[in-house]
Amino acid sequence: MTLASPERATTVEPVLYKVSDAERALRLSRTVIYGLIRTGRLRTVKEGRARRIPASAIHEYTALLEREAGESK
Repeated sequence: MTLASPERATTVEPVLYKVSDAERALRLSRTVIYGLIRTGRLRTVKEGRARRIPASAIHEYTALLEREAGESK
């Protein structure tokens, strides 16, 4: 068995997140994630029976939070 050299080890950003992965990425609970999906604040896609959250939707949601924080000042 050979180990991968450090220069070959790369981290690939996911394109689609499971809800559990989005929980970790956003540091939010499962209940909050599903609430955001239900209210349309966090966009999802379906692949077969699986619900996935595109990386772009996570970025859009964080941008929305930043805009809202700027408006409340």
